[in-house]
Amino acid sequence: MRRFKSRLALSAGIAAIFATPGHAQEAQVDADTGGITDIVVTAQRRAEKAQATPLAITAIGGSDLQSKGVFETADLSAVVPNLQIISPYGRAQPNISLRGISVANEYNANQASPIGVYIDDAYMASRTSHGMQLYDLERVEVLRGPQGTLYGRNTTGGAVNFITMRPKLEGTSGFVEVGYGKFNRIEASGALDATVVPDKIGIRIAGNYIKSDPMVKNLVPGGQDLQSEDSLGVRVSLLAKPSEDFTLFAKFYHGKDKPWQVGNHFIGATPTGVSPLTGYGRGSLGFYEVQANNPGKFEFDGTGGLLNLTYNTGDWTLSSITSYDSGGRKLKHDADNAPMDILQIYWNDAFKQFNQEVRVNYDADGVKAILGGYYGWDQVDVYNQFQFLFFLKGIVPFALPFPAATSGFGVDSRYRQTRESKAIFGQVEYELTDKLTASLGLRYTWDSLKYSRGNANITDYSLTPVFNTIPAPGPYNPAVFLDRSDDFKALSGRIGLDYKASDDVLLYASYSRGYRAGAINGGGYLSPTQIDFVAPEKVDAYEVGLKSDLLDRRLRLNLAGFYYDYKNQQLQEVIGAVALLRSAPKAKILGFEAEMTALLSDNFKINSTLGILGTKYEGLTLSGINLNGNRLPFAPKLTWSGGADWTVADTKAGKIVLNGNFSYASQQWFSPFNEKPSYIGDAITNVRQQQEGYWLVNGQLRLEGEKFYGSLWAKNIFNQGYHVYGLDLRAAFAYDYLALGSPRTFGATIGVKF
Repeated sequence: MRRFKSRLALSAGIAAIFATPGHAQEAQVDADTGGITDIVVTAQRRAEKAQATPLAITAIGGSDLQSKGVFETADLSAVVPNLQIISPYGRAQPNISLRGISVANEYNANQASPIGVYIDDAYMASRTSHGMQLYDLERVEVLRGPQGTLYGRNTTGGAVNFITMRPKLEGTSGFVEVGYGKFNRIEASGALDATVVPDKIGIRIAGNYIKSDPMVKNLVPGGQDLQSEDSLGVRVSLLAKPSEDFTLFAKFYHGKDKPWQVGNHFIGATPTGVSPLTGYGRGSLGFYEVQANNPGKFEFDGTGGLLNLTYNTGDWTLSSITSYDSGGRKLKHDADNAPMDILQIYWNDAFKQFNQEVRVNYDADGVKAILGGYYGWDQVDVYNQFQFLFFLKGIVPFALPFPAATSGFGVDSRYRQTRESKAIFGQVEYELTDKLTASLGLRYTWDSLKYSRGNANITDYSLTPVFNTIPAPGPYNPAVFLDRSDDFKALSGRIGLDYKASDDVLLYASYSRGYRAGAINGGGYLSPTQIDFVAPEKVDAYEVGLKSDLLDRRLRLNLAGFYYDYKNQQLQEVIGAVALLRSAPKAKILGFEAEMTALLSDNFKINSTLGILGTKYEGLTLSGINLNGNRLPFAPKLTWSGGADWTVADTKAGKIVLNGNFSYASQQWFSPFNEKPSYIGDAITNVRQQQEGYWLVNGQLRLEGEKFYGSLWAKNIFNQGYHVYGLDLRAAFAYDYLALGSPRTFGATIGVKF
């Protein structure tokens, strides 16, 4: 589940987590302790209870995701403090922001996320694979803070690990589920778990299908509505245990997604929102209404596999994880959503990746140790076509030199990016006393990056190439290319102390260093000077935390406080019509988090999360504008969520459970400019590049029977209109781009377990 569908992300994601439902709702009460259940996680590359792990980690079981209102990848923002998941493409290529660390407003396919995304412990290098096909999950683990030792590659902000369901090696079981909802949303999912040899070999086949009508109304006469769902995925897993010591887990998946493009708002660069370039403004359009004359399809597909081998000799465990993934995306994107051709983009990329990790674990005599090596390789071939101001075709003649603000033109841009990463790592935990444990982890990484086969050219109105811009200005020549490369290396790691005050209270403190490899600008196409490298990101993080189970384990309270010294954040600066990759010299991040779960009775559980975040840039200047003191993008000062599960009745047909949950995110900026102008001489501030604080409220009524189950559900009950991403395009096209979140949806789901 990995690269998969390129950016299917959310669309598939919806399928994903929505599809894991019905099977066994996680017990609210632990059968042994009578308290809140604890999830076993592998955040430290070994199985241990989440409450015993001295890290800030949010672990959510697959079936509990639905009860918390998590129906798609983006919904994780509502249950994890200081987490934002957004995208310029709707349910695709999500940009993950954790504790203020993110790719900012970067949208190019070649950039790595500073939040490492893993599926079944395999690293997903391409952001186009993040959030795809997450159905039939066992759990999701969100590790907050730098993971510079055990995860390492590009994890300055943290890591998200999606763990899929494995075969049970016992009998035959499974589920089939169908659902229908608003926008003619049809969902079908299921899984079959078959034991070939009891306790030895088992196979699990899972799949999901989701299709819905568009959610954004297009008021252009006869125009196609936008923001639909159309995804299909299948996964086959094999688990073999030929002996008590040896385990083999293999997985194959394929998926595809073909939604209509995301809806976005065109806000003209005048106080009234009218474009001075075209005279167009949204006028009285509703929030989920647009006027797009040329919308297109987003198409994604992905295929991959994984092999995990584990050999256990008692104190020692040897593990090997091998994965390969490939996929692609084709996006026809009416990026203005206006009734004329201002900006039309065709994104085309194909990617593939290989990962190999080998680890040796030791656990005995008060010592827990890990030693491992990692190799990763990924490649993306990019071909993008931009059509600028084509509404001027036939009005203003095409002419060189270029670009000319008074005339429309096209750009064809292509390149290949190849990344290679090698690392050795180790971690030791030693029990100083029965209660006090010290840990030390180090990782050394070698990264190489190559940009090759780079070529870009200007086209006329007929899309005929006429002039090369890369590798050098001159007459069109498709046989010339630009090649560039660079290498990076870094030492990262973690030092920590944890104190077990009692069986139910854990205190910890740590210092950690996170690292994200240097990168090359993948958005340049008008000059070879735009194809430049930026330095690696680094973050020095200091954290203290508390994990506790109180009141006979009926109240769980986890707290964390942290301070980050953040260097060289890789972010995007848009100059005219070109996106340029930059490095922010320094930033400071200070924050606090709280997670609470309470069993008020065996039939009533409540939960809540709180995130408080302060961020500011230091020494940052973009486009000649001093941005010192500005907040980081996608970093709201406050995030708050809560929910409740109430078993209102226990009938012969099953338990009837009422669930409600809410989430709140305070005001956040989409741009590092915050309210400042985007360039010298700009008379208009950047105030539209933000989302004011907003609430989302979801609810469900579920029947949880022994064999049959069902639910009535609703998301965004109050139909809150909100933006999930913004991009300032005023300098070149006289408008702001603002991508839309999802409107109110509701539906019903029924299923059967066997």
